Amino acid sequence: MPLARTYSVALVGVTGHVVEVEADIANGLVGMILVGLPDTALREARDRIRAAIVNSGEDWPQRKITIGLSPASLPKRGSWFDLAIAIGLLTAAGTVPRAASDGVMFFGELGLDGRLRPVSGVLPAVAAAAPKGFGTVMVAEQNAPEAGLVPGVRVIAAGSLAAAADWLRGTPGLRSGPPAAEFRSDRDRPCSKTRSPHDSAARNSVSGRFAAQVVSANAAVVPEPDLADMLGQSMARRAAEICAAGGHHLSLLGPPGAGKTMLPERIPTILPRLDTAAALEVTSIHSVAGTLPPQIPLITSPPFMAPHHTATKAAIVGGGSGVILPGSASLAHRGVLFLDEAPEFAKDALDALRQPLEAGEVVVARLGVIARFPARFTLVLAANPCPCAKMAGRADGCSCSPMTRRRYLGRISGPLLDRVDLKIELRPVSRRELLNDRNFAESSRTVALRVIQARDRAARRLRGTPWRLNAEISGSELRRTWPPAPGSLAAVERCLDRGQISARGVVKVIRVAWTLADLAGKSHPGKDECNAALGLWLGVER
Repeated sequence: MPLARTYSVALVGVTGHVVEVEADIANGLVGMILVGLPDTALREARDRIRAAIVNSGEDWPQRKITIGLSPASLPKRGSWFDLAIAIGLLTAAGTVPRAASDGVMFFGELGLDGRLRPVSGVLPAVAAAAPKGFGTVMVAEQNAPEAGLVPGVRVIAAGSLAAAADWLRGTPGLRSGPPAAEFRSDRDRPCSKTRSPHDSAARNSVSGRFAAQVVSANAAVVPEPDLADMLGQSMARRAAEICAAGGHHLSLLGPPGAGKTMLPERIPTILPRLDTAAALEVTSIHSVAGTLPPQIPLITSPPFMAPHHTATKAAIVGGGSGVILPGSASLAHRGVLFLDEAPEFAKDALDALRQPLEAGEVVVARLGVIARFPARFTLVLAANPCPCAKMAGRADGCSCSPMTRRRYLGRISGPLLDRVDLKIELRPVSRRELLNDRNFAESSRTVALRVIQARDRAARRLRGTPWRLNAEISGSELRRTWPPAPGSLAAVERCLDRGQISARGVVKVIRVAWTLADLAGKSHPGKDECNAALGLWLGVER
């Protein structure tokens, strides 16, 4: 029967959908038809696949070829269906055994010479294929370490279409060039039987090449910045510790040179390393965006994103006219999103962050497609007090009028600032303060230990709930299950009556109070923690 089926995955955001690729060869006008809502890159696959098959020494069927991608109502984008289509054609033509591709998922772009090129988004695609019963995936050699992160999946690394076809025929290494082989990393569990005696040597060769790349990448390690470099700003260092311990958002206001850029860059150094689930989630987002370094298949450090103030709304929250890609907000998932010179950003780009700050995800809607990207990050805003950014009080200081200053800072909307937990004003640091603070500034390692201890206390308290940090707890559950000590919110209630704080702000204050209690080793926030949290929310010292 001149009909064959292979399988691949279509990504919508970071969600994968299994796609059945049907190849039919029939009598009729010689040509190839591709149906199933393909985009431009996928429609061009017809010419790429024909050249790749011919240049790989295979015969091209001189008949009518129809390729169907099912479900037909799901948009298909990108070039990584090339390998699945080519194997389907060879199977329909009878040159590849039909049973060989059963339970195998195919990802990869083909070059005109038959080479198999890496593609973006392999990790979430393999993660979507595994629960559907696909125990084997075939990818380009460069994508093998990324695909191998999904447990229970056998990864076959191929460098070309010829190597992939020979492996399916059970004759790997028959033709020149590196044969396709099962990829195994050091942390892999024992795998099932191999397809051929040749697999073992080839597998060791493939794994050795990737191990050499990782060693080379780790050879040039750049020293990390240290929180102790932030001299003369003890309150700012304390705010960074609170943000890291509870996942709270931070706003910094101050003149140039006060440390508004230095502090956010050092927050990732006091954040705990990502656990396995978070690391896979973060790696999936960067894989879809195409920003995953080839030598580092798994991201284990909290990401840090600092987009330029000229970035568009799509660059910040995600989107695109063709392929929907994640923005900086999602790329900073489980890490830090730093917006330097925040008033210079477009107002619509800033306000677009309000929804992910509350929901922890970005939802991008396009015609017929809704993409969801995780976006649970720590937001850090930095701003100068006025457009001229000169310090007031000096002979050549700031000459901006109060109206000019209010208009400048008013570019950051009130609803966005209402979602920021801590507001810190940085003062210029004198020479004496710089010298004296050297004896008191703690290193990132010391602060990180306190952050881990505070997070452990919060994790024990939140065991059995969907939350992991104080900043994630819903307001209703916070008031019902974890209210502060009686009478400790008296100052907060007075501010609420005077209109100085919103109902959302009250919830923010209670969350920060719990983080302060966790850092202090207390079982419950008291009056001191609630007052301190209120001062941090209002931006004044209490």
